[in-house]
Amino acid sequence: QVQLVESGGGLVRPGGSVRLSCTASGFNLDGYVIGWFRQVPGKEREGISCMSTADGTTYHADSVKGRFTFSRDNARNTVYLQMDNLKPEDTADYYCAAGLYGSTVQAMCVLKVAWTYWGQGTQVTVSS
Repeated sequence: QVQLVESGGGLVRPGGSVRLSCTASGFNLDGYVIGWFRQVPGKEREGISCMSTADGTTYHADSVKGRFTFSRDNARNTVYLQMDNLKPEDTADYYCAAGLYGSTVQAMCVLKVAWTYWGQGTQVTVSS
């Protein structure tokens, strides 16, 4: 089965950190663009961090730039989003996605198009 599964969400205090995982099954992430998106109820899904596994090109939304970083474990077919200095406004459902290039990494992240596979999401709550 072709699948993306997110994990690592939970409750974290403001200023704290959490690392989200996205593991692919049924296909190899090599050559895909990987994206992280978040959504809160009643609001549009936001592309926050996207990266090409082919050349390492990375985009981060201004809201998370300098706080969120990508990493990858090729052997586990897994990508990670390290989220540091978390703020209450980071509270959301977080989704990973994979797709082949339709345009630039930034455009894919901002426009939320050309994504083939989506995970089911993991909740992150930032609260004291």
